[in-house]
Amino acid sequence: MAKKAALGKGLNALFTETAAESGSEPEASLPITSIVTNPDQPRKSFDETQLSELSDSIKQNGVLQPILVRKKGDKYEIVAGERRYQASKLAGLKEIPAIVRAIDDAEVFQLALIENLQRSDLTPIEEARGYRQLLDTKGLTQEGLAKILSKSRSAIANTLRLMDLPQEVQDMMEEGQITAGHARAILAVPTEEGRIKLAQKVVVENLTVRQTENLAPLFSVTRDEIKPKNPAPQYFKRAARTLRQALDTTVKVKQVRGKNKIEIEFKDEDDLARIIDQLSSSSQTQESPWEG
Repeated sequence: MAKKAALGKGLNALFTETAAESGSEPEASLPITSIVTNPDQPRKSFDETQLSELSDSIKQNGVLQPILVRKKGDKYEIVAGERRYQASKLAGLKEIPAIVRAIDDAEVFQLALIENLQRSDLTPIEEARGYRQLLDTKGLTQEGLAKILSKSRSAIANTLRLMDLPQEVQDMMEEGQITAGHARAILAVPTEEGRIKLAQKVVVENLTVRQTENLAPLFSVTRDEIKPKNPAPQYFKRAARTLRQALDTTVKVKQVRGKNKIEIEFKDEDDLARIIDQLSSSSQTQESPWEG
C-alpha cells in the first residue's frame, strides 16, 4: 500500500520514493496492450487538440515521465497518466514506460484526482464530482479534503456547490459552454427551472459573468410571486373609448399608485390647443355620453 504521507505531498513524492521504501517495482516498459484505463478516473474527456500536440511531442521525444500503474489481474490499470497513455496510443507506440505500484482501491481515485488537479486538467464540474466522490468514499470532511489537496476549505466548498446545479447546466460546464464564474452567478437563482433558463440565455447570447450576475435576480422571481394585475374596470374602458372618439387622439384611463388618472396624447402645441377647445366646448353638455 502507498504511504499516506506521500498523498499530501502529491505525485512528485509518489514517483521519487525508492523501490525499497515503497515496495514498488522499478520503472518498466510495458506493452500498450497490457494496460487498461481506470473506470473511476475523474477526467472523463480529453481535449483533442492538446492530446494531438502531446502525441506529436511523444513521437519526437518519447514519453518523458512514466505512467503509474497497478497490477489488475493479468493487466495493468492506470493510476496516474492516462493522458500520456492516450497520446502514446495515438502516436503508435507499442510500449510505454511505467512504474508499477501496489495501491489499494481506496487510494487509486485520490491519486488520479491529485494528478489532474496538479496539471489543472479538470473542468470545474469534474473537479466538483471528484471532491464529492472522495468525501463519500473516504469519509473525509471538507476540511480534511482541503488539507490533502493543499486548498482552502472555502475553495473546496465553493467547488462542491457546483453539484447543486441541474444536470443540464453541469453538462454545459463540462462542454465548456459556461465557466465556473457563470455557474456561481446561476447558483444565485433559487429554482432549478430558473437556473436552466439563465444558463441557456448565457450560452445563446454569449453573456459575460457580470451580465449573468445582473440578470440572476430577474430569474429568481417565481410565478407564484408575480402578482397579477387587477383588470381595469369596464367604465374605465368605456370612458377611454368615448374620449378617444371625441378628441380624435389616444386616451388612457388608468389607476396609478391608487389614484385614477386620464392620460391624453397630443402631437404638438397646435394639437394641444385643438384638444383644449374640444374639451371646453364639451363642458357645456349636461349629459355624460358614455354612461349606461
